[in-house]
Amino acid sequence: MPRRMAWHDRYQPHVILADTQQTILAAVLSAVVSGAVASALLGAFLHRRLTRISEEIASESERQLQVFRSTRDWRERSLSELLGPVSMQLDRTRRAFHRWQEQNIYLEKKVIREGNVAVRDLLLTKGHLIPPELWLDAGRLVEHYDRWLEEFERQREGAEPDLHAEFTFAGPHGFPFPSDSEQRFLEAYLRMWKDLFAAEGR
Repeated sequence: MPRRMAWHDRYQPHVILADTQQTILAAVLSAVVSGAVASALLGAFLHRRLTRISEEIASESERQLQVFRSTRDWRERSLSELLGPVSMQLDRTRRAFHRWQEQNIYLEKKVIREGNVAVRDLLLTKGHLIPPELWLDAGRLVEHYDRWLEEFERQREGAEPDLHAEFTFAGPHGFPFPSDSEQRFLEAYLRMWKDLFAAEGR
């Protein structure tokens, strides 16, 4: 049988050194394992955090892209369905008015009246496409056209038409044509067209 180590043998230098080495090794191994576990946990935490941040950034970028696309789509529709047609009709009726030197029923009925009706109906049916800064101007134009059409109906197509009147005007009845509103619509059309397409070389 092996001899039991006496108490005094335990305190021999080589025994103390061996115990110390074992203790140090155990401590080192424990520290390595603890460090590896802590590192793994920290890595997992950072990975989840970075993943969440990346997802949030991607989500916000997608939201901003959707807003940009939605805003651009609205502006393109406003330009093509409202501001463009309104601007053409305003230009057409202004040119006709400058030609209006004397009574001209055809010019008044087929160009001025049709143009006025077209602009008024566009503003009424495409109100959701009117830029906010033009709302008051749109209201003033509609108000003028309503009064002008009322006067045209009375003067030209009523039960007793006034065929001697050279012109149909709403101004004398308190509703002059809002030239400043017309100008702002024309400027808005040109400004929006440049913003949307000028940089693309269209």
